Amino acid sequence: MESPTRGYTKQSSVPLADRMRPTKLEDVLGQQEILGKNSIIKTAVSDKKIPSLILWGPPGSGKTTIARILAIEVDAQYHELSAVTSGKSDISRIVEYAKASRRLGEHTVLFLDEIHRFNKAQQDALLPHVENGLITLIGATTENPSFEIISALLSRTTVLRLNPVSKQSIINLLNRAMKDEYPKKLLKPEAAELIAYSSVGDVRSALNTLETSVRLAKKTITEKIVKETIQESVLRHDKNGESHYNLASALIKSMRGSDTTAAMYYLFRLIEGGEDPLFIARRIVIFASEDVGMASPHALTLAIAAYQAVERIGMPESKYTLSQAVIAMCQAKKSRKVADEMYSAIDLVKKHPNSPVLLHLRNAPTKLMKDFGYNKDYNWEADFTPKNGFLPKDII
Repeated sequence: MESPTRGYTKQSSVPLADRMRPTKLEDVLGQQEILGKNSIIKTAVSDKKIPSLILWGPPGSGKTTIARILAIEVDAQYHELSAVTSGKSDISRIVEYAKASRRLGEHTVLFLDEIHRFNKAQQDALLPHVENGLITLIGATTENPSFEIISALLSRTTVLRLNPVSKQSIINLLNRAMKDEYPKKLLKPEAAELIAYSSVGDVRSALNTLETSVRLAKKTITEKIVKETIQESVLRHDKNGESHYNLASALIKSMRGSDTTAAMYYLFRLIEGGEDPLFIARRIVIFASEDVGMASPHALTLAIAAYQAVERIGMPESKYTLSQAVIAMCQAKKSRKVADEMYSAIDLVKKHPNSPVLLHLRNAPTKLMKDFGYNKDYNWEADFTPKNGFLPKDII
């Protein structure tokens, strides 16, 4: 387990992203909400006692950096694990280290990267040691902790949300990296802009791109060289993670708001990110009933036809079908009548789950049933309303 490195190192074998890693909280980019003057972290550093934390944020937003700096600031023993390659035995080993350190009056910080990859049993193994203060846990995750971290562990930690780093902050860092690390080479402004844009707020990705571009450039890093380095922009869309649901939600809300431009944007975020086209088609079918409903009943027919077309044709041709369906849903009049009536019915059933069906509404296939009043005074004709209505008296 390595302790945080203090200061920049000029070793060529160390990646640029590590050489540029901040060693002070004030140098961490773009996270002022959680690192500001009156923040939990600043207070903890002042008190020399940090609580167990879950750092939730996108890749390259500074989770590992913050954990390492905190360990230094509070003079703690620091251990770093990745949940991808570690298990309960590694936790047990660190617990033994922590017990030995406690006897010497030292505190232990465990940084667990990608904590969401630990299963319930592995997360359970952390609980007693976090609860009794033997270990201060700093977990890092790119996934929503509400879904990925067990509630018992969540209740014993403070969740801090990190944001993607702004494009301008990344450009400033790239220029500083050029000045500090590559003073004999030039980074064109448009090249810096492209690196920052393609990194999508990921500082590590931006610095890795810069480092590779420097190797390709003789003297000047141009936009063309950066494009060669990047090859192809990779859209960030984890089909099994939170972004899957966030993008789907944005698509639905944009169609509901009749904003065709926004809906098409989110549609192709999903498509270009590799989403299952049938998942998208299913959402459109649901939307046709839930949000368009009786205002334009034919929308459901169109949505089902789109689903069947996608199922039979496949991609990439189904892009046209999905686009047509999304545009149609945006342009259709909206009505919540189907959803409102459905939820009203569900509420009635919950309040009156066992109310008997009125006798005059029951079929009477036998004489005995007729004698008991089944189907009495009911006429088989359109819009016929029986004298005693359709609903049981306790509901009315």
